[in-house]
Amino acid sequence: MAQSTQPVHPATTYRNPVIAGDFADPSVIRVGDTYYAVGTSSEWGPAFPIYSSRDLINWTYLGPVFTKLPTWTMGSFWAPELYHRDGTFYVYYTARRKTDKHSFIGVATTQDLRQGFTDHGLLLEWTSEAIDPFIIADNNKRYITWKAYGLDKGKSIEILGAELAPDGLRVTGKAFTLLKAEQTDWEAGGTEGQALFKRGRYYYMLYSGNTCCGPQCNYQVGMARAETLQGPWEKFVGNPVLVGDDTWKCPGHGTVVTTPDNRYFYLHHAYNGVDFTFTGRQGVLSELVWNEQTQWPAFRYGSSTPAQAESPLGDRQKPTAGLSASFADNADHLPWVWDVSLPAPVFTVQDGNLQLMNTTGNLAGSFLGLVIQKGTYTFSVDIRPQVNLLQSICLYGDANNALGLGVRADSLELWQVKDGIRQVIKRQVRTKNLPHATLQLRSYAGRFYEFGSLTDDGTFQRLTEAPLDGSFLPRWDRAPRLGISVSGQQKGISLIRSVSMTYN
Repeated sequence: MAQSTQPVHPATTYRNPVIAGDFADPSVIRVGDTYYAVGTSSEWGPAFPIYSSRDLINWTYLGPVFTKLPTWTMGSFWAPELYHRDGTFYVYYTARRKTDKHSFIGVATTQDLRQGFTDHGLLLEWTSEAIDPFIIADNNKRYITWKAYGLDKGKSIEILGAELAPDGLRVTGKAFTLLKAEQTDWEAGGTEGQALFKRGRYYYMLYSGNTCCGPQCNYQVGMARAETLQGPWEKFVGNPVLVGDDTWKCPGHGTVVTTPDNRYFYLHHAYNGVDFTFTGRQGVLSELVWNEQTQWPAFRYGSSTPAQAESPLGDRQKPTAGLSASFADNADHLPWVWDVSLPAPVFTVQDGNLQLMNTTGNLAGSFLGLVIQKGTYTFSVDIRPQVNLLQSICLYGDANNALGLGVRADSLELWQVKDGIRQVIKRQVRTKNLPHATLQLRSYAGRFYEFGSLTDDGTFQRLTEAPLDGSFLPRWDRAPRLGISVSGQQKGISLIRSVSMTYN
């Protein structure tokens, strides 16, 4: 019998990350044929970025959950959880309360994700801290689960649950325990980031343990199951089931979503092995497959986050795109972020320029930033220099740690703020009467930076012989942001003509 000579077509694949840049603790839901995801913004405003997708691998930024921060909060905008019911979207989120600086859980709702959410305030406080909410329905009742006792000395960390009111805006039930952290090698740092779902007769939970963040992280993922939410919960004997490797470090804290053809995917975060903390915990996708005999799932590609995998719906993944915005075209669509510990920056696009007001006494100036999606890139900003203002391209870790190159009418100034101390690294006289200056930053693996300017013929003139080391910039739970800042002794307004970012 003759064999067929028709070629076998390989499956379409994607590469991680699917949501590039700092996007920790992602929550994902499917409503109809559209997926929505929201992630941690930590100390950046506006709070909690939202993305949408039709295929789980190509995502579009929709906007934030909160343009204006909820009045009860002051920062630590962590682990938001999306939930949808009867046409209403809910977000259950963690934030630090102004009055005592403790992290607790709030809730907000909307009918249109593009219009932002209406906050309903504090939903749950529990001893010294309640974080990482997750919502699940059981027998037409809604339950909230959360991490507890992380800051209570002498008490083991637990994942707790309680029933919610029918409208989802109040906790009405008595708290019960789902899991307790064990003093094993991988759970000794605690358990958190739980994601629950039901298949067959079991409820399943993916949860994370150990240290989530920073250069010493060792985050890992385990599984458990139970026939009722109240338990008893059985931990998988092969835990942890997802661990880090040289390609994707410290995976964890995500949620599970199914495709229309009933494939199971875990959208979670992990650090890129090269760019690491300089681009933050990125949104990555790992598929679960099922052993029908044991009724336990397993990760399809083994115990590490796949670098490349079969696409969920057969679609092709678009490459990571840079950006280019000329403010002469009234471009006002850029997803700017800022430091929530400071007053929100005042800015507008007017008269062909991005106008950012010098309003703060921050050592790095008034700052507008962008999420960095890859660690190797070129960032350029075209500026109209002014006498009394220093207008800079800036890498910003927090108010006490930043690195930038600024321009005045008569000079360039390379500067850094490290541990709250500002230092001028180098000054260079520039030709007067030139109406504009193009400042450029070239980054390598997110850590090494060459600052300089472009001549009229496009030649890059760097200010230092060797690249600067920016290893002091990442904070423990977040990556730096890249953008523009303006500072000076007198109030004034920056005049930025254009910005562009290309990834290499």
